[in-house]
Amino acid sequence: MKKGIHPEYRKVAFHDLGADKFIIVRSTVQTDRTVDIGGQTYPYMTLDVSSWSHPFYTGKQKTSTQDGRVAQFNKRFGNLGLKRSK
Repeated sequence: MKKGIHPEYRKVAFHDLGADKFIIVRSTVQTDRTVDIGGQTYPYMTLDVSSWSHPFYTGKQKTSTQDGRVAQFNKRFGNLGLKRSK
């Protein structure tokens, strides 16, 4: 690797604001903010959604029971208007 052209790869604290949880992973994200967690100072970045707060991962995701418009049409009318010539 060439020296001086790669961003710094370090541990960063990502804060999920919805769940109020911190995730510490290695990243190259650039930020001016820092946070102190457990006596260690980490660069700080906020997240809107993570696996702690996303409905799919928390089991709170609602499934849609409505069919699409074409499926609704086919269910209601099926083969009523079809006339095939032989």
